[in-house]
This record gives sequence, structure tokens and C-alpha cells, in this order.
Amino acid sequence: MVMENYNEHPSFLQRHAYAIKAVIIGILVLVLLIPTAMIMGLINERQRMQDDATNEVSAKWANAQTVTGPILVVPYQRANAKGELITQTAFFLPDKLNVNGALTPEIRKRGIYEVALYNSRLQLSGSFATPDPALLNIPAASVLWKEAYLAVGISDMRGIGNQVQVIWNGQPHVFNPGTPPGDVLQSAIVAKIPLSAAEGDTTAGGSFSINLELKGSGQVYFTPVGQYTQVDLNAPWANPSFDGAFLPGKRTISDNGFNANWQVLHTNRSFPQSWTTENKYDIHTADFGVKLFLPVDGYLKSTRAVKYAILIIGLTFLLFYFIELLYHHSVHPLQYILIGVALCIFYTLLIALAEQLSFNVAYLIAAALTLGLVTAYAASVFKKLGTTMAVGGTLFTLYLFIYVIIQSEDQALLMGSLGLFIILAIVMYFSRKIKWDELGGNVRPVRN
Repeated sequence: MVMENYNEHPSFLQRHAYAIKAVIIGILVLVLLIPTAMIMGLINERQRMQDDATNEVSAKWANAQTVTGPILVVPYQRANAKGELITQTAFFLPDKLNVNGALTPEIRKRGIYEVALYNSRLQLSGSFATPDPALLNIPAASVLWKEAYLAVGISDMRGIGNQVQVIWNGQPHVFNPGTPPGDVLQSAIVAKIPLSAAEGDTTAGGSFSINLELKGSGQVYFTPVGQYTQVDLNAPWANPSFDGAFLPGKRTISDNGFNANWQVLHTNRSFPQSWTTENKYDIHTADFGVKLFLPVDGYLKSTRAVKYAILIIGLTFLLFYFIELLYHHSVHPLQYILIGVALCIFYTLLIALAEQLSFNVAYLIAAALTLGLVTAYAASVFKKLGTTMAVGGTLFTLYLFIYVIIQSEDQALLMGSLGLFIILAIVMYFSRKIKWDELGGNVRPVRN
């Protein structure tokens, strides 16, 4: 199709054909945002399926674990308003708590999804000062010393892999399932530690040592109940994500694994060293630990890629529109729709491939397939090598630009803003070559 001058008076549609075409293209861009929204819904659905797979595997193995304690639980009696004796509970935390742990991670698969599980060997050791009930306004004579016991909170009891016992002042005591009164621990094991009244009157404390084999999934956390708490943890896992109220003061991470050390003082927390059931404290606000991070997160990056769909579709349509105006090649609206659909399919390819391969490889393959398809279609539409190469080069630059933004998460806003400014400058530069005043009807399409 070529263009030739004519002297007839053009109609309204002829005078504003280029503007009407621009409006149609703009509407098509907005319409194509509907499938991109559906693609975002697809990503959310696949994420839910991944979460369901993780929860299913964890439910049969053991969930994420939080280890709390040990806590010394001491019952005492007091008179209520009616003069009746009722039993209440005082909680005492250790002076020192040392946790030495080693994780043995493994990856299990549920379909195409991966779940990080672990076995662990934990040694909890430290010491308690002799409980001083006077600090809690409890008469010493009302304390039931012989009913005192230690409690260790374990968030998922299914993960316990050994018969747990505590060595208290050199004497072994076996733990059994049990939960202290109040809301301090939701699930726990308890071991009775009989204390005599004489022990309650002395300043001597008790030392403890607990060996715990525990399995879980995803993450392991600890509650710093000691007046001084130290946790040493290591695992052959190259991608740890330290999380919670405290970060490790020392850590080393390599391809062979990590080693982390936390040191927490009681003044760093929001709860005291002793209290009774009359008071309420959420001791888990101070929890800290490590997540076994799986570095392949294709859904997150795919979501970020879909957010730039309007940029890819809009700029591609703008490129075709400028080619129409500059080189007088007519592109039918149906052809715009086909090109837009091809650009949308890129994202479904990306999601599907990212579930099987790494995101980088998936992006490369999906971009190459889409780029090849749209460029080949542009060659059939324009039938000029230079124009086809311009389309292919522009799409290549756009996909490379989006990839760089996705990878540079911290600098995404800066790079995106600069990139959009450069793109706008290029569009404004090439728009200067269009003779807008001559588009209003002094040319008409003529078929050869």
C-alpha cells in the first residue's frame, strides 16, 4: 500500500483517521490489561498451591519450631476474697541460658514444589538462681516447693525425636507432656524438680542440661528467657534468612553453610525474670531465629514482571503506530490484538517455565520465544528488513530493561524512573519527524 496526494475535500473520518487509530490503540492497550490481571490471579493461585504443598508436607513432618525455656514453674497458695485457699503459679526464668544447635536440612518435593525440612540437635544448658518469692510478694510459707517443675515450650510436639530428660544438679529427670497454667506456653514438656523449703531459703541455684532432638520445617526460633541468653547455631545451608526480634551479632555464611551467634540480655526484652499468673506477658515478642530460605522464588519475580506489562504492551503498540505514520504502513487493529496477545502469553510462559527451571533461564527462554514470534510477525506485516530489525531491537531492549529492574530490587525505583525518562525522550525525538499537520486528509491509501 502506498500513499498519494489528492485534492478532494476529506471527510471528518479521513481528516482524523490517525487520531481515531490512536484512540483505538489506546483502548486495545487497556483491554489487554484484563488478561494481565488474570495472569496476576494465576500467580496468586500457584502461590497458594505452593503454600498448600508446604503445609501438607510440614503437617506430616513437623511445622516450624519455636523452643522456649526452660522455665521454672513454682505453685503457691493464697487466700481469695472468700478466705478460701487457691493455688496459683509463679514463673522464674534462668540466670543463664546457652543453646548450642546444629541443623541438618533436607529438601522434600511435593509435585513440582520444594519444601525445606530439618533435623536438629540442640543442647540447652545454664543455671537458675534459687527462686525468691519475696520479689513477687509471695510469703515463703505458702510456696509449694515440692511441686515445682521445669517447662520447655516446643511449638510442634510431633518434632521431638528423643526421650528428653534434664540433668538438674547432676540428677536426671524425665520430661513428660504438659502445659503450665496461663498463656505462657501453648504446648510444652515438663519435668518435676522437687525443691525443699531449705533450698528456697538459700542462695544456691540449680544447673541444668537438656539434650533435644527436634525436627521441623522452614524455620527454627528461640525465646531468650535467660537473664543472659546465648545461642550458637550452624547448618550446611548456604541461604539462611535471619529473622525475629534480634539479628545474630556474629555470623559467617559460605557455600558450605552458616554459623550464627546471638547474645541477648534481659534488658533487651519487654518481660521480667519472674512473674505470676496474675500478670500477663507475651514472651514470644522477643523470639529470634533463622529461616531456611529457598532462593528460587519465581512467583515473586514473575509478579514484578507482570506489573510492567502495560509498559511492554504500550511501547510496542506505540512503536507500530509510529511506523505506520512515518513509513505509511497500515496495521489492522486485529494485528495489534494478535501482537498484544503474544506479549501477554510471555508471562504465562514465564510462570510455567519458572516452576521447572531457575527464573533467569525461564525469563531468557520466554523472552526469546516472544521476541522471535513478534519479530517474525512484524516481518510479515512490514516486509522490510530494516523495520523488522527495529521492532526486534526495541523489544529486546525492553525485555532487557525489565529484567534488570527485576534483578535490582533495591534500585528498581531509580532505574525504572531513569529508564522511563530515557524512553520518553526517545519517543519525543522520533515524534518530531512526523508531520502532524499533513496527516489530516491530504494523503490517502492506494493499493498497487
